[in-house]
Amino acid sequence: MNRENLGINFDPANMILYGTGDPIDALSVLAQHVVSVHCKDGDWPPKGIAGALGEEKPLGQGSVGMDRFIQRLKSINFKGPLNIEREVPDQAQRLRDIAMGVKLLEKLRA
Repeated sequence: MNRENLGINFDPANMILYGTGDPIDALSVLAQHVVSVHCKDGDWPPKGIAGALGEEKPLGQGSVGMDRFIQRLKSINFKGPLNIEREVPDQAQRLRDIAMGVKLLEKLRA
């Protein structure tokens, strides 16, 4: 697009949930365009079922590999926001998962 003011909100779990590729590798390719990050986790879709989606998981309990992901963010010198995203209908569960995610990110960023 050749626009200086256009950036990417990178969501590693979406790559896994949609079965499109390894988010750690993709982050390396897109690094210079990433301006914010959704911290979300999930597992791959079941194999052999066309159009199937993976399952979202609490941060650190899915296939993203949050330790590796945060290490890659550090290696590309990412200084933007880390936004925890958790989409479950039970609000109490969502809040518990977000609190757990905050603790995980604090530990991994230290």
